[in-house]
Amino acid sequence: MRVMGVDPGLTRCGVGVVEGAPGKPLRLVHVSVVRTSPDAPIAERLLGVAQGLEALLDELRPDAVAVERVFAQHNVRTVMGTAQAAGVAMLAAARRGLPVAMHTPSEAKAAVTGNGRADKAQVTMMVTRLLRLETAPKPADAADALALAICHVWRGGAQARLESARLGARSRGGNGQ
Repeated sequence: MRVMGVDPGLTRCGVGVVEGAPGKPLRLVHVSVVRTSPDAPIAERLLGVAQGLEALLDELRPDAVAVERVFAQHNVRTVMGTAQAAGVAMLAAARRGLPVAMHTPSEAKAAVTGNGRADKAQVTMMVTRLLRLETAPKPADAADALALAICHVWRGGAQARLESARLGARSRGGNGQ
């Protein structure tokens, strides 16, 4: 399975693509950061994020997209921009008929480090180790995007199968709960 992880942001939107399957080695396909100017109007910044993500989706052709679930932050302006960038990523994936999953930062951290409260350095170190990279992906947004992709490869398949089974039970007349 090829998964694109997106760590949404308006100034730096991390993008990481990995291939793998649960219990099998992971392979780095791509890592980068889509950047926009903090001085540009919000609409132009969102357009820049959309264009960057769409070009990568078309080039790299992932099977699924994992986006960081935006959580409450103290700075409302920051959380709004992050949420808007996440929406752009989900829309770009949906336009291509790709399944989109959302994972919290703690889920991604737990998937790669075993600790949902790991710091950025620990996440970067484990992403580097899991993907057998010679150098750590930088900036942290890129490493976080790879952690999201890894999380989805390892956990997303099981979640999708459970949801499919639940929906199948519902359609067969079961309560699906």
